[in-house]
Amino acid sequence: MRIAIYGGSFNPPHLGHRAAAETVSRELNPDKFLIIPDRIPPHKEMAPNSPSPEERMELCRLNFSDIPAVEISDIELKREGKSYTAHTVEYLRELYPQDELILVVGTDMFLSFEEWYRYEYLFSNCSIAVLSRDEENRLKLKEEAERFRLEYGANIYLLPHEPLPMSSMEIREKLRVRQGREQLKDEVYWSLVRNNYYEASPEIQWLREKAFEYLTPNRIAHVAGCESEAVMLAMKWGEDPETAAEAGILHDITKRLSFDEQLKLCDKYGIILDNTELSSPALLHQRTGAEFAKKLFGISPQVYDAIRWHTTGKPDMTLLEKIIYLADMIEPGRNFSGVDKLRELSYTDIDEAMAYGLHSSIEEVKRQGRIPHENSEAAYQWYAAGK
Repeated sequence: MRIAIYGGSFNPPHLGHRAAAETVSRELNPDKFLIIPDRIPPHKEMAPNSPSPEERMELCRLNFSDIPAVEISDIELKREGKSYTAHTVEYLRELYPQDELILVVGTDMFLSFEEWYRYEYLFSNCSIAVLSRDEENRLKLKEEAERFRLEYGANIYLLPHEPLPMSSMEIREKLRVRQGREQLKDEVYWSLVRNNYYEASPEIQWLREKAFEYLTPNRIAHVAGCESEAVMLAMKWGEDPETAAEAGILHDITKRLSFDEQLKLCDKYGIILDNTELSSPALLHQRTGAEFAKKLFGISPQVYDAIRWHTTGKPDMTLLEKIIYLADMIEPGRNFSGVDKLRELSYTDIDEAMAYGLHSSIEEVKRQGRIPHENSEAAYQWYAAGK
């Protein structure tokens, strides 16, 4: 049996790693293809906010599992201390004493192979598959491979491979500023965002595409208008426009659900409703939406609160909370008595706009024969008093 071994920190596993694995699968057609994430890499520290070893293993499943013969192995995760390839090969040699073990390495690793821990043992117990780049590079590799054959009896496979120009370190930095999505498999990217690994924040266009799947066509138009308005208000008042866009995109994510479906989500998330909320289904989506967006997209506490309070409001709201509350009321699709004045106030005096908007909302609720939420009443008193 032919067993390929591809190890690394995979922090995170990206499309470059996947392309390398696809080359190995195509060129060597292994019977078993072990992807082995390190527990503690021997020559580098793990980046801050990295996934745990077990979480990186799950990311590897998302990245590689559909490649033929691939198995994601926890061999090194079970081992205490730092991970050395020689220990892994030693373990596998005991399991598969008669089979060919093929260690997959990149060009740079191959050219420095004699610096590896117990490299002679590795040459004696496994073949080496080298992912070689261009023709000039391959000539150098052929010379080194021949030397290793003569000096150590090594068996070397040179696999033609054009690496994708990316690195895990570069991707980690990009993720913090809403970039890097195109370098990751979508399932991996979503997991990084959902779990806030490396302080990842979602790219706005990606977030739109995912969030809009949960909305009706009419609601999409409203949400797009709210996002646009939130961005303009953020630029006017000094909030981060992308954070405002994120909150605007997600503020109505559970709006399409029926009252019974809203109640089921409240039960799932442990949300305790008051009597006014129980009698006003339209209020529930700010509660369930904040929780749903957190579970689905790993939103920050600031975005969570902006969604949480965008319908009722509350006293002493943050700037982002006020922006989303007002953007929801004044987006271009809104057409009610007083909306033009509210739009003007929103760009001249945001706290006066809050007072005006809250008063308008409270009066509309009363006209419908319903009781305004106590948070709305308290918020109106707060902003009407000029606090």
